[in-house]
Amino acid sequence: MNDLTRAQVIMLVLLVSFVTSLVTGIVTVTLVNQAPPPITQTINKVIERTIRTVVPGDSQTAAIAAPIIVTQEDRIVKIVNNVSSAVVSVVATKDMPVIEKYYINPFKNNAAFKNLPGGFLPDVKIPQYRQKGVEKRQISSGTGFFVSSDGLIITNKHVVADTAAEYSIVMNDGRKFEAKILARDPFQDIAILKVKGEKFNFISLDDSKNVKVGQTVIAIGNTLGEFQNTVSRGIVSGLNRKVTALGGISGPEKLQELIQTDASINPGNSGGPLLNLNGRAIGINTAMAKAAENVGFALPVNIAKRDIADAKEFGAVKYPYLGINYLVVDKNVKKQKGLVVDYGLFLTKGTKGELAVAKGSAAEKAGLKEGDILLEINGTKLSGSDSLAYLLSKLRVGDKIKLKVLRKDKELNLEAVLGARPGNL
Repeated sequence: MNDLTRAQVIMLVLLVSFVTSLVTGIVTVTLVNQAPPPITQTINKVIERTIRTVVPGDSQTAAIAAPIIVTQEDRIVKIVNNVSSAVVSVVATKDMPVIEKYYINPFKNNAAFKNLPGGFLPDVKIPQYRQKGVEKRQISSGTGFFVSSDGLIITNKHVVADTAAEYSIVMNDGRKFEAKILARDPFQDIAILKVKGEKFNFISLDDSKNVKVGQTVIAIGNTLGEFQNTVSRGIVSGLNRKVTALGGISGPEKLQELIQTDASINPGNSGGPLLNLNGRAIGINTAMAKAAENVGFALPVNIAKRDIADAKEFGAVKYPYLGINYLVVDKNVKKQKGLVVDYGLFLTKGTKGELAVAKGSAAEKAGLKEGDILLEINGTKLSGSDSLAYLLSKLRVGDKIKLKVLRKDKELNLEAVLGARPGNL
C-alpha cells in the first residue's frame, strides 16, 4: 500500500466507489421490483421536478417549479379539463301537436233519449282526444364536438337525421347556439354543423391509423340526453369491426372500420369524441351493442377528415360521383346474366329506365359503357364487403381513380376523374 502513488490511490478509490454504486443500484432495483404493488406505485410516482434557472440581471437564483403529470389518473383529469368546453350537446326541436283530453256524455243531446225523465240515465263520461295547436318540443339529443375554432362541429348523421327539425347546441357552461347543418354524409354516419362565433375551444384530430388494441381511451358525451359531458374510460377492445346499426330514422345502416371500446357508450353519447391520452380525437362515438355490457363502437376520425376539409374549404361537403347504374354481381347474377365472373358491378339500366352510364358523368368521360363489369377501383375488388359507396366515401371530388373493367372477354384499364354528386340524388 505504501508503494502506491497518490494517483494510483485516487484511481483505486474511484474504482471501489463505482463498483459499490453499481452493486447498490442492482440490489435496490431488485428489492423495488419484488416489493408489494402499493410500495412500487409510490416509489414510481414522480411528484414534480424543480428547474433552477438564473434570471439575467439578478444575482439570485430563481426556482421554477415545473409540474409534470404523475399518474394516468392525473393525465385523464387534465385532458377532460382541457376538452370539456369543446364537447357540446346537440338538441333537436320540432313543432309537435298539442293533444287535449276532454270528456263527452254519449246520452246528452241524443234525440233517442230526450224524452226520458231527468236522472234516469247515468252520468257517463267518455274520454276523447283532439289537437289543440302545436308547440316546440325537444325530440332528441346527442353529442358533438368542435373541430375548429370558427364553429365547425362534427357529430353523427343519425343525431341530426330529421330534416324537419331545428337544431341547436348547448355548451358545457350552459350557453346555447343555433346550429346550421352543412352536410349529412350519404355514405357514412357523419354530419357537419356550423355555429356562428369565433375562438371556440376545439379538439384536434389524431391519425386513427395509429390506434392500437389495448390503448387507453376516454369517451365524453351527453349520456341518456340528460347527463351532459359524462366521462368514461376504457381501452380499445378491437379494430376494423363491421356492424349493422339500428334505430335511425333512415333504418338500418351498415358501418365499417369501427373502433370497438369498452368505455361506456350510452344513448346520447352518439357524436361525441373518443380520445387518446394525448387529448386528441381518434374516433366519433356511434353505436353500442345492446345485448352486451361495455361493447361500444366509434367511427375512426380519418373517415371524417374529408368532410371537414370540404366544409372548411367550400362551406359545404362535396361528395364524389362516378355516375353509373349497376347490379352487384354475385353467383346468382352471374348465372342469370351469363357472366364469366362472380364479383364486380354489372352496368345496366335502372328499373325506371335510368341510364347505365349517366351522360356527362365521370364514368362516361372515362369510357365506361352499358354491359361493362367494373371489377376494381384503385386495385380494390368490388364485392359485397367493399361496396362502391364505401370506396367513394374515402375519396374527394377531383380525385383521379384507376378502373379495371371487363368488357365481354377483355380486361380494360381506365382512368376517371370523380365529379360532384348532383344535388337531386
